[in-house]
Amino acid sequence: MHYISTRGNAAQYSFSEILLGGLADDGGLYLPKNYPQINDTELSLWRNLSYPKLACAVLAKFAPEIPLADLKLITEKTYSSAIFCHSRHGDAAQITPLERLEPGLYLQALSNGPTLAFKDLAMQLLGNLFEYALDKQKGELNIVGATSGDTGSAAEYAMRSKHGIRIFMLSPYNKMSAFQTAQMFSLSDNNIFNIAVEGVFDDCQDLVKAISNDLTFKKRQKIGTVNSINWARIVAQVVYYFKGYFSVTNNNAEKVSFTVPSGNFGNICAGHIARMMGLPIDRLVVATNENDVLDEFFKTGKYRVRPSEQTYHTSSPSMDISKASNFERFVFDLIGRDSQRLAALFAKVEITGGFDLSGGPNSDGDEFKRIAEFGFTSGKSLHADRLETIRRAHDKYGVIVDTHTADGIKVALDVITTTRNNTVPMIVLETALASKFSHTIREALGYDAPRPNAFEHIESLPQHYVVMPANVDQIKTYIAQRTGL
Repeated sequence: MHYISTRGNAAQYSFSEILLGGLADDGGLYLPKNYPQINDTELSLWRNLSYPKLACAVLAKFAPEIPLADLKLITEKTYSSAIFCHSRHGDAAQITPLERLEPGLYLQALSNGPTLAFKDLAMQLLGNLFEYALDKQKGELNIVGATSGDTGSAAEYAMRSKHGIRIFMLSPYNKMSAFQTAQMFSLSDNNIFNIAVEGVFDDCQDLVKAISNDLTFKKRQKIGTVNSINWARIVAQVVYYFKGYFSVTNNNAEKVSFTVPSGNFGNICAGHIARMMGLPIDRLVVATNENDVLDEFFKTGKYRVRPSEQTYHTSSPSMDISKASNFERFVFDLIGRDSQRLAALFAKVEITGGFDLSGGPNSDGDEFKRIAEFGFTSGKSLHADRLETIRRAHDKYGVIVDTHTADGIKVALDVITTTRNNTVPMIVLETALASKFSHTIREALGYDAPRPNAFEHIESLPQHYVVMPANVDQIKTYIAQRTGL
């Protein structure tokens, strides 16, 4: 299998060749030249696989050059009940257990990993894949990433025991929850460097992209990335769409919909890829918070990035994103994989702040009419909605959900009500344990959500980080000083 860049001006590579990198050399994102297809026989064979075996089967479709025996060892090591042990359902071996909330509505728990967030499902695999590749090359890697909350801690916990790896994680200063901040900044491992950037997440993300686009610096410093611009992250997330589908269906003729709280579009992009592979997905519902750039696009066809000063700091902070990196992968498919046009559209984003595919006067295209073919729809949730949904989940369903998952449930219920259809099961993807967002849980319920014993009083631990301006040259100097390269 070969991988191509969305921008069309980079060489084609194998999965192993793009694993340690991030952006392609032309600034684009990697995707398979053709999506692997799943036939009915394979889907039936996969239906009863354990999570590690299912992950191995999915990964083998995208990385055929890695020996199957090696993939099996990697996935068994990654998805063990010793690592994913925080299941409130009492069955850690399920990895992503499903919970029925009401007829037609389900919650897929993705927060059972070491940092209590769905990012663990991809990051733990990525850490083991990195270690596997570096051992073969006898090499080293300096990871530069950006986080709005959960990516950073998941990456640091996944990489802290890996030899040959340093990690430099950029986060928006004072913009994460106290729990999220403590999870990252309390780590004192000598291969972990936390940089609190004076700005918002989009500033952090732009810095990571600028570093990746400096090809000389990237090569000299052996820079890699763990953000969802890294293709392996997306592949790892494809797995739980298959697992969720199998959990609520009895045969391959049935369809399922998913509602996904969305910030950087990586999570739902994995659902798009699963659907393109042939998984019988009816709808992919994008749930946003007050930062509703994606909701606006899926309702109008107009993509308008907000400037930093217009990005809201909300009670679902991991979704406080205006410029979603993985959105480019979806647009690439939406416009028929025309890389020249894709490059022009995203150049326009940098110049004017957006593009218009509505088909209206002076628009940049008319692909908005094709969005339904890809199964996408959207909705948004505000702070008041979030509080009400947390209360509803507690009182009606007997579960305490985090703020982002509350956004997903609210939008899922809106879609079910609007379409008057609960015959196709709707699965809401959980993003994190509620204890990571205690302030809002207290506001909604009047008390804190329970947390695993290992995380009691984490906010009181000493914290290790530096505060820096959103200046790429200063960040690069800081990195070079720590690597000695």
